[in-house]
Amino acid sequence: MPIRLGCIADDFTGATDLANNLVRAGMRVVQLIDVPAPGAHPPVDADAVVIALKSRTVPAAEAADASLRALDWLRSAGAGQIYFKYCSTFDSTPAGNIGPVTEALMDALGTDFTVATPAFPDNGRTVFKGHLFVGDVLLGESGMRHHPLTPMTDSNLVSVLGAQMRRPVGLIDHKAVAAGPEAIAARIGELRGEGVGAAIVDAVSNEDLVRLGSAVAGLPLVTAGSGLAIGLPANWGIEPSPVAARLPAASGHSAVVAGSVSAATNGQVREFLDSGRPAFSVDPLRIAAGDDVAGEALKFAEAHLADGPVLIYSTESPDAVRAVQDELGAADAGELVEGTLARVAQGLVERGVRRLVVAGGETSGAVVQALGLTSLRIGPQIDPGVPWCAAPLPGGDTLHITLKSGNFGGPDFFTAAFTLLDEAAA
Repeated sequence: MPIRLGCIADDFTGATDLANNLVRAGMRVVQLIDVPAPGAHPPVDADAVVIALKSRTVPAAEAADASLRALDWLRSAGAGQIYFKYCSTFDSTPAGNIGPVTEALMDALGTDFTVATPAFPDNGRTVFKGHLFVGDVLLGESGMRHHPLTPMTDSNLVSVLGAQMRRPVGLIDHKAVAAGPEAIAARIGELRGEGVGAAIVDAVSNEDLVRLGSAVAGLPLVTAGSGLAIGLPANWGIEPSPVAARLPAASGHSAVVAGSVSAATNGQVREFLDSGRPAFSVDPLRIAAGDDVAGEALKFAEAHLADGPVLIYSTESPDAVRAVQDELGAADAGELVEGTLARVAQGLVERGVRRLVVAGGETSGAVVQALGLTSLRIGPQIDPGVPWCAAPLPGGDTLHITLKSGNFGGPDFFTAAFTLLDEAAA
């Protein structure tokens, strides 16, 4: 049976975030790591397939090429609609990659119009009058203004996306959205008549996203954060069901690998440390000096795995991150940490860890690739946007893994994740 919805995500945590919302709305979802070989068969029991790329911060042309390869595979698998997923904080630079990838997909699909909204109210991401809010503050006043790779200082998404696209960018404001799907469709018709190629869409509630989902049923391409996913499955007559989130029982040791420098992950690390649980800090400067930090972290973990979750982390304040970047360079510092944490994750799995939490988009991408994971079955939600997943390991075992965006999750996320997994198996 052909898949109904084909999704392209620009990083690994974003892919699971999207898949999580589709599962909550009743779809059976498989997440694939990178683009399968041409001719590879899609999963037979999936309503939607999410292809996870690592394209958020690569050069725009490279991101577009990877996205087009994903599009070709999804169309060959029968996908009736394509969903390009980016971060709920619209992470990008004036050059892209959201705009260039969107236009490459539009050109390939032969469509003259699409929508764009990173709104995800469950995680405090709302769009009003085209401006993105993170909680109660505008994007440009949030912690995202300090992001080491994609600092976001402009909250006006019409302006941000307009700088990245050749096509004009317009707005479907909340007045139209609140009036319902017919009003949204009418506004789309107006914008198309004016030659607008993409429109930022206001959304301040889940109900707004459900109305938008109904209105865009006929569009070949939609672009959004993960929030719009809650409004699409109903277009195929699919309703929420606990069966969609069922995973095999979990076993083995538990561990957390955290590489994000976001405020949320910093708070989660502090909560874990304050609870007295075992944790090992990865120092980028020591890695650069040639010390075997990964080996030390694994030796530490060996001594504590039997007693419960172990945390291996490289999480610092914005000032500390800037100091490291000033000394090593932003790209080099990031690659050093990602590579080390990926080796740590490999070693943890070799030592019997079968329940693994990974925090941070770039870290998640490095870990998944290092472990050689090719597909994830999406399971129950831990916190909004973050589900447990099950991945087959080469030896036949199953690894339960969650890939958490740095900005997501409550302060006790690390411990709450394992509690949920235990309860699901009870």
